[in-house]
Amino acid sequence: MTYNGNTFDSAAFLAHAGLGRTIVELKPEQTFFCQGDAADSVFYLQKGRARVTVVSQRGKEATITLLSATDFVGEESLAAIAGLRLATATAVNTCTALKITKQEMTRVMHEEPAFADLFLKFLLARSMRTQADLVDQLFNSSEKRLARILLLMAEFGKPGEPETSIPPITQETLADMIGTTRSRVSFFMNRFRKLGFISYNGRIQVHKSLLNVVLLDQFPGHNSQKPPVVLT
Repeated sequence: MTYNGNTFDSAAFLAHAGLGRTIVELKPEQTFFCQGDAADSVFYLQKGRARVTVVSQRGKEATITLLSATDFVGEESLAAIAGLRLATATAVNTCTALKITKQEMTRVMHEEPAFADLFLKFLLARSMRTQADLVDQLFNSSEKRLARILLLMAEFGKPGEPETSIPPITQETLADMIGTTRSRVSFFMNRFRKLGFISYNGRIQVHKSLLNVVLLDQFPGHNSQKPPVVLT
């Protein structure tokens, strides 16, 4: 098979609009799709950051994951049985994405092995990330979970130089992601700053030294300070 007269190029396919593919621009807080919408397309994030959230029947919102450029979102639409979106995807900052219809996504996966391989690798990486998130939630302290989330947002561990300045994010969102309270997140963030792991310059900057908390479990005076207990 060919693309633009040459051997199929997955990167070119994901970079341009075409049959069944549309480039969309989203401003901060605009949604790619909402929980309960028809699952009829997949998005490929070309630029920007996004987050995926769910809302319980009681109205409580929780952030499932954060997305960055080269991530797909809405892959559940490829399920054989048509269904509804299980979550909401929202732009964190200005985003550019390729919206691919379910029909076109299914066609290219069947006809282009290179693209199917790329998408399968993404799904495997997403599955491993989800498993790591679960292990992190079950076995690590909230302080260590916060350090891991900040490192993931800064993209430490990905090829190339990490984006040390992370996108704007509230302490409430961070608290939702690691399963703790906003006051504890505030305490830990101040602690990270005092230890030189992060800094503030209009945006949060994450320093490589924060890796020591996650990889080596090195934390000066780890038990010397704890968040104050507030009695009500």
